[in-house]
Amino acid sequence: MASSEEKFRYVRNEGFVCEHCGAEVRPLGGGSCRNHCPRCLWSKHVDEVPGDRASQCGGMMECVAVQQDASRGWMLVYRCKRCGILRRNKAALDDPIQPDRFEELLRVAKRAATRCRPDSQDNRVDGHQQEDF
Repeated sequence: MASSEEKFRYVRNEGFVCEHCGAEVRPLGGGSCRNHCPRCLWSKHVDEVPGDRASQCGGMMECVAVQQDASRGWMLVYRCKRCGILRRNKAALDDPIQPDRFEELLRVAKRAATRCRPDSQDNRVDGHQQEDF
Protein backbone atom coordinates (compact mmCIF):
# COMPACT_ATOMS: atom_id res chain seq x y z
CA MET A 1 0.00 0.00 0.00
CA ALA A 2 1.30 3.47 -0.85
CA SER A 3 2.10 5.92 1.90
CA SER A 4 -0.25 8.87 2.43
CA GLU A 5 2.45 11.13 0.94
CA GLU A 6 2.45 9.05 -2.27
CA LYS A 7 -1.37 9.01 -2.40
CA PHE A 8 -1.54 12.80 -2.44
CA ARG A 9 1.22 13.20 -5.01
CA TYR A 10 -1.09 12.36 -7.93
CA VAL A 11 -4.24 14.29 -7.10
CA ARG A 12 -6.18 15.04 -10.28
CA ASN A 13 -8.62 17.88 -10.79
CA GLU A 14 -10.23 16.88 -14.07
CA GLY A 15 -13.38 17.71 -15.94
CA PHE A 16 -15.78 14.91 -16.92
CA VAL A 17 -19.23 14.19 -18.33
CA CYS A 18 -21.68 13.21 -15.58
CA GLU A 19 -22.83 9.63 -16.08
CA HIS A 20 -26.10 10.39 -14.26
CA CYS A 21 -27.40 13.55 -15.97
CA GLY A 22 -24.99 14.05 -18.90
CA ALA A 23 -23.79 17.50 -17.81
CA GLU A 24 -20.32 18.59 -18.88
CA VAL A 25 -18.47 19.19 -15.62
CA ARG A 26 -15.44 21.47 -15.57
CA PRO A 27 -12.49 21.11 -13.17
CA LEU A 28 -12.93 22.74 -9.78
CA GLY A 29 -11.65 26.32 -9.78
CA GLY A 30 -11.20 26.58 -6.03
CA GLY A 31 -7.97 24.60 -5.70
CA SER A 32 -9.14 21.10 -4.71
CA CYS A 33 -10.42 18.34 -7.01
CA ARG A 34 -13.85 17.97 -8.60
CA ASN A 35 -15.57 14.82 -7.36
CA HIS A 36 -19.25 15.30 -8.15
CA CYS A 37 -21.59 16.87 -10.69
CA PRO A 38 -22.61 20.41 -9.72
CA ARG A 39 -25.95 20.03 -11.50
CA CYS A 40 -27.34 16.76 -10.07
CA LEU A 41 -24.81 16.22 -7.22
CA TRP A 42 -24.16 12.59 -8.25
CA SER A 43 -20.61 11.27 -8.06
CA LYS A 44 -18.69 8.19 -9.15
CA HIS A 45 -16.71 5.94 -6.83
CA VAL A 46 -13.27 6.52 -8.36
CA ASP A 47 -11.25 7.72 -5.34
CA GLU A 48 -9.86 6.04 -2.23
CA VAL A 49 -8.42 9.39 -1.12
CA PRO A 50 -9.90 12.54 -2.73
CA GLY A 51 -8.34 13.02 -6.15
CA ASP A 52 -6.27 9.83 -6.31
CA ARG A 53 -8.59 8.00 -8.79
CA ALA A 54 -7.43 4.71 -7.22
CA SER A 55 -10.76 2.97 -6.49
CA GLN A 56 -11.53 -0.14 -8.51
CA CYS A 57 -15.29 0.04 -7.74
CA GLY A 58 -16.45 2.59 -10.30
CA GLY A 59 -20.04 2.55 -9.01
CA MET A 60 -22.32 5.56 -9.18
CA MET A 61 -22.70 7.43 -5.90
CA GLU A 62 -26.01 9.04 -4.97
CA CYS A 63 -26.07 12.08 -2.71
CA VAL A 64 -28.30 10.80 0.10
CA ALA A 65 -27.90 13.52 2.74
CA VAL A 66 -26.45 16.94 3.49
CA GLN A 67 -24.61 17.91 6.67
CA GLN A 68 -23.39 21.24 8.00
CA ASP A 69 -19.80 21.00 9.26
CA ALA A 70 -18.64 23.86 11.51
CA SER A 71 -15.21 24.09 9.89
CA ARG A 72 -15.79 22.80 6.33
CA GLY A 73 -19.27 24.11 5.53
CA TRP A 74 -21.85 22.07 3.63
CA MET A 75 -20.93 18.42 3.24
CA LEU A 76 -22.59 16.03 0.80
CA VAL A 77 -23.05 12.44 1.98
CA TYR A 78 -22.79 9.81 -0.75
CA ARG A 79 -23.69 6.12 -0.90
CA CYS A 80 -22.19 4.00 -3.65
CA LYS A 81 -24.91 2.10 -5.53
CA ARG A 82 -22.47 -0.77 -6.25
CA CYS A 83 -20.52 -1.41 -3.01
CA GLY A 84 -22.57 0.60 -0.46
CA ILE A 85 -19.69 2.64 0.95
CA LEU A 86 -20.61 6.00 2.49
CA ARG A 87 -18.39 9.02 1.80
CA ARG A 88 -18.57 12.75 2.52
CA ASN A 89 -17.51 15.42 0.04
CA LYS A 90 -17.40 19.16 0.54
CA ALA A 91 -20.01 21.02 -1.47
CA ALA A 92 -18.55 23.47 -4.00
CA LEU A 93 -21.17 26.20 -3.62
CA ASP A 94 -18.59 28.97 -3.96
CA ASP A 95 -16.61 27.57 -6.91
CA PRO A 96 -15.91 30.49 -9.28
CA ILE A 97 -16.16 28.36 -12.44
CA GLN A 98 -19.11 25.99 -11.92
CA PRO A 99 -20.69 26.12 -8.44
CA ASP A 100 -22.96 23.39 -7.10
CA ARG A 101 -26.67 24.11 -7.47
CA PHE A 102 -27.91 25.16 -4.04
CA GLU A 103 -31.46 24.21 -5.08
CA GLU A 104 -30.29 20.62 -5.63
CA LEU A 105 -28.59 20.60 -2.22
CA LEU A 106 -31.88 21.72 -0.63
CA ARG A 107 -33.80 19.03 -2.56
CA VAL A 108 -31.45 16.33 -1.21
CA ALA A 109 -31.74 17.73 2.34
CA LYS A 110 -35.54 17.74 2.12
CA ARG A 111 -35.63 14.18 0.74
CA ALA A 112 -33.31 12.96 3.52
CA ALA A 113 -35.41 14.69 6.19
CA THR A 114 -38.58 13.13 4.77
CA ARG A 115 -37.00 9.66 4.96
CA CYS A 116 -36.30 10.22 8.66
CA ARG A 117 -39.89 11.11 9.59
CA PRO A 118 -41.68 8.33 11.50
CA ASP A 119 -44.72 8.57 9.19
CA SER A 120 -42.68 8.51 5.97
CA GLN A 121 -43.64 5.97 3.29
CA ASP A 122 -39.95 4.88 3.31
CA ASN A 123 -40.52 3.60 6.87
CA ARG A 124 -43.54 1.46 5.99
CA VAL A 125 -43.61 -2.23 5.05
CA ASP A 126 -46.76 -3.57 3.44
CA GLY A 127 -48.63 -0.46 4.56
CA HIS A 128 -47.65 -0.82 8.23
CA GLN A 129 -45.33 1.37 10.27
CA GLN A 130 -41.95 -0.23 11.06
CA GLU A 131 -40.94 -0.27 14.70
CA ASP A 132 -37.62 1.16 15.85
CA PHE A 133 -35.31 -1.33 17.51
